[in-house]
Parts: sequence; structure tokens; C-alpha cells
Amino acid sequence: MNIEQFQRALQEKGIELSPHQLDQFDTYYRLLVEWNEKMNLTAITDKEEVYLKHFYDSISAAFYFDFNKPYRICDVGAGAGFPSIPLKICFPDIHVSIVDSLNKRISFLNHLADSLQLKGVSFYHDRAETFAQKPEHREAYDIVMARAVARMSVLSELCLPLVKTEGTFIAMKAASAQDEMDTGKKAIFTLGGKIAEIHHFTLPEENSERNIITVNKVKKTPKKYPRKPGTPNKQPIE
Repeated sequence: MNIEQFQRALQEKGIELSPHQLDQFDTYYRLLVEWNEKMNLTAITDKEEVYLKHFYDSISAAFYFDFNKPYRICDVGAGAGFPSIPLKICFPDIHVSIVDSLNKRISFLNHLADSLQLKGVSFYHDRAETFAQKPEHREAYDIVMARAVARMSVLSELCLPLVKTEGTFIAMKAASAQDEMDTGKKAIFTLGGKIAEIHHFTLPEENSERNIITVNKVKKTPKKYPRKPGTPNKQPIE
């Protein structure tokens, strides 16, 4: 997906990018490739692939959810900033917090935010399990997002404790989402969530499957969740 195709594809979805926003994506790409030479940020470095599989794919959440409000958003395990930084470029009024367990990635994100002159972004070096037990973050976010971090039962335990009641958890998954939903239902219910919608689509050009799952937070998460680091993955609620 070249830049013109990227811009046109977003226009078709009602997202108009200014020259400044297009410059921000160009800078993002250049910094991603530059920093990737000294740390492992992404296996994808071809420009057209980055625009399709990272930028466009990240923004696809906005095809099914309206980000035109100053939401407080937490992105769990964002790595090189996906999906929340592409969304922040498109929707400057959102407030983005990223939590990631690797400090090197946080260094990259700080440099990226400075270079893109992003306001209203915060980066935290922490495990999601301990981050969600901190009073200032627990049930403090309108939206919590994650993109292909872990299977749904595990992801729900990492993300739902951060979502405020009546807020939304958005999981961005590739194929096998239905199998994950079958095993993840118990965790979603236990943690105070209720499945709202599951959107299926294919990525342009390569036609790989994508799924965007939205979960409404309908009641508070029991205090014991999330459990200590590593436990959700070893002993998922299934």
C-alpha cells in the first residue's frame, strides 16, 4: 500500500489526513526503520508493508468505533506504538497511555512522540498485571486496546481491569478469533465485561483476515484480578 493508496483508503472510510498528518506518518516510518536496526521493534520494514500492516491495520479500529472524542485510551503491550499512535495521529484529541514491559520500546516511543510533536501521550514501563493494580490506573480509562498481544482469555485479564465501568475494551485480532471467543467468554464475564460486537474484514491487497472485538464493561472487576505477573498466561480463566 503506497502513500496515495493509504490516503485514499482512509478517505473512503471518512478519515481525511492533512499534509501535516501525512508528514507524521512518514516520520514514524523513518524512525521505526532507523530504531529497528538497534532493537527488535518489527519484522516488517518494507515501506508499503508498514503502511498496510501497521498503519492502516491500526487505524482500522476507527472503521467500527468513533474516536472523535477526547477519550482516555490505554494501549496494552503496544510495542512500537500499534495501534494507538496511528490512531493518535488521525484523532489528535484522544489521550493515549501505553504500557509496555520492555524499557527499550518505551525509549523509542518517547523519542517518537517528541519527533511527531504529540501532546497528550504517556508511556509506562510496567507489566500489565501490576499496572492494572495501581489505583491511579485501575478502571480509569474510557477505552483499553490491544493488538494481537495474547489470546482473548489472557488479554481480557490484562485489559478489562483498566477499563472504567461503561467503558470499552477493543481487541484487534487476526484469524482464529472465533475459537478465542469461545474459550474467552468465561474470562470476559468474570472480569465484568459483555461482548458487544465482533467485526470481520480482510486487509486490502493481501486479503488476510482481521477481527475487531468490542467488549462493554458492565460491572467492576473483582479486586483479585489481574493476578500476579505471568499467572494469566499460565492459568487462564477458561
